[in-house]
Amino acid sequence: MINAEQERVDLLNQFGPLFAPRTVAVVGASTKGAALANIFIRRIRSYGYSGPIYPIHPTAETIEGLPAFPNLCDTPEVIDYAYIAIAAAQVPQLLAQANGHVRYAQVISSGFGESEDGQELEQALVSAARTGGVRVLGPNCMGIYTPRGKITYTEVASSEIGGVGIVSQSGGLGTDIIRRGFVRGVKFSGLVSIGNSVDISAVDLLRFYLADRQTKVIGLYLESSKNGRELFNVLRTARAKKPVIILKGGRSIDGAIAASSHTGSLAGDDRSWNALAKQTGSVLVETLSDFINQLLTFSYLTPRPEKPTQHVVMFGNGGGASVLGTDAFSRMGLRVPRFDRKTLEVLGTIQLSPGTSIANPIDAPVGTMQQNDGQVAEQILDAVFSNADPQALVMHLSMPAFSGRTKAEVLENLISAALRSKKRYPKCGHFLLVLRSDGNPEIDQRKREFRERAISLGIPVYDELEETARCLAAMSSYEKFIGTRMLSEST
Repeated sequence: MINAEQERVDLLNQFGPLFAPRTVAVVGASTKGAALANIFIRRIRSYGYSGPIYPIHPTAETIEGLPAFPNLCDTPEVIDYAYIAIAAAQVPQLLAQANGHVRYAQVISSGFGESEDGQELEQALVSAARTGGVRVLGPNCMGIYTPRGKITYTEVASSEIGGVGIVSQSGGLGTDIIRRGFVRGVKFSGLVSIGNSVDISAVDLLRFYLADRQTKVIGLYLESSKNGRELFNVLRTARAKKPVIILKGGRSIDGAIAASSHTGSLAGDDRSWNALAKQTGSVLVETLSDFINQLLTFSYLTPRPEKPTQHVVMFGNGGGASVLGTDAFSRMGLRVPRFDRKTLEVLGTIQLSPGTSIANPIDAPVGTMQQNDGQVAEQILDAVFSNADPQALVMHLSMPAFSGRTKAEVLENLISAALRSKKRYPKCGHFLLVLRSDGNPEIDQRKREFRERAISLGIPVYDELEETARCLAAMSSYEKFIGTRMLSEST
């Protein structure tokens, strides 16, 4: 019987060439340089890939300044990763002739099982891949993004290696995840688009990410319920040892029809996905924005199963925003309880401007926020962290309220004060920052600058209180799940 550590090592050895390929072959590049495969060669070279790249072409001697070879089996080295962008009908024969010389082939070509006419061709592809000894990504998928391997299929991609591993059944949505995640501060260990997933499945890659120490958080965008039972079993066995965020496409009737035409997938019963999430500790989300937010949350906040998040402290400007925020937390099953007497007494000694409410939520109008040029926030936060022991503290700032009404440094001082306070109390509850903008280009630019500073110190930044409430509710649920697991393991 293979023990858990040996299984982990086997998975790393198996998928290592995909996430850090030593050799790359490219099929479909032309001598004219205009084909998608040519763009891919230029892109990965620009991104920093320094290993051998072997263009495959039946007649050309060189492509993109690189020696070309007529077939995949003719290259001087075994190919770890082959990028294939040729007509669908030509793919099976190409793979059948690989003769065990290619470990992974990613087939960008469409025209397979996503359409009724291509289902027979898809079966031929599967058979040919087995004959040629090739593992297949796709077909009908855009490729991989792996900072550790210096391979990217999308033009805008960070080279920083992070801890978020993604499996996406859609390459286009994968691009959105990479780009939007990058802007928000999400850093990736890898993203693999799987398209029709005739060979390598989401479950295969989920197993790898669970074994991969570089990956701390896992995100899945799925349209298919293919291997649904296997997915459930893997997640149940993992017992939420890593957070898994699932964005499931095709949960509505119309969405299921769209999924079928996209990747030839059957979407499955929505109730089964809700049950899967509840029984495995996974986080099921409904929108791409929520998916990115949850990846951000679990990347930057450390779960506290010994004290699951239930009570939230809110501090910011805008009475209406505080009321709506309190409602949002309540809808998510969280509370914004009144401070105890000791905390209220300490806050009362700060001598805040009239109109400030300190009961929780702490509603501080702009006049209060201007005290001591904004450094009053540090006194307020220190009082809360020292006395209230919050399970989560959410600081929210409506940035337009400061524009033209205060000194330029007030908002800067507010943010800096928050960051200093959090740094002094690293073991206190979760700290989240909400920066609200009105779309003004100047304010949006300042918001980006403040977000980058906060992210550099490990503080996630959100756009609205309601999305923050959803993220903290998901964290609370995850904390309770792993807390129960840890308790059962100790008895």
